[in-house]
Amino acid sequence: MFEIQVVSNTPLTPVNDFETVATTLLYQVGYLPKGYDPKTDTESVRNSVPYRLVVNCFLKRPEKAWTINELCTVLDTSRPTVYRHLNKLKALDLLEESVVRPDSSEGQPKKAYRIRYGNLSKAWNFVEAHVKVAMDNYRKTVDHLQELAEEERQKTDGAFDRKSPPETKVEAEAEAKAEAAANQAGPS
Repeated sequence: MFEIQVVSNTPLTPVNDFETVATTLLYQVGYLPKGYDPKTDTESVRNSVPYRLVVNCFLKRPEKAWTINELCTVLDTSRPTVYRHLNKLKALDLLEESVVRPDSSEGQPKKAYRIRYGNLSKAWNFVEAHVKVAMDNYRKTVDHLQELAEEERQKTDGAFDRKSPPETKVEAEAEAKAEAAANQAGPS
């Protein structure tokens, strides 16, 4: 399932520091959640597994298709951790899967992952297409909800003009006190 966080932002084009731009973008799209605190002994987000996976493996080596074992070794982490972060990137639809064959004829082919087309800008076209479809679907739902609201309003036109009975004892007592006070004050 496609999933991305969309926030108002300013293009980072004036920023020339690779790591700053990468970190900021990863936060903006929701890959790194706000307040992300790696639950490891890393000193910063830039030393964390999800950051190093994207930056060191997929951005700095875009032509390479990485197997799970290679990623576990390079990132010095477990398979479940690698899969958790790969799944986040797959949810953004930035990765492509391929099959790599071992050098020897004895090994089994393995799944490998890399940034789509080996190029983040080209891969981002998929993200934009998914966002457009999602926004178009939201528009259809909003328009449908508006139509339903108008139908409901037509059914209940005038219903708010009639005085409805109090729903609770407290409301009934408040209305009775207000009427008594109005009667004591006399006609206005």
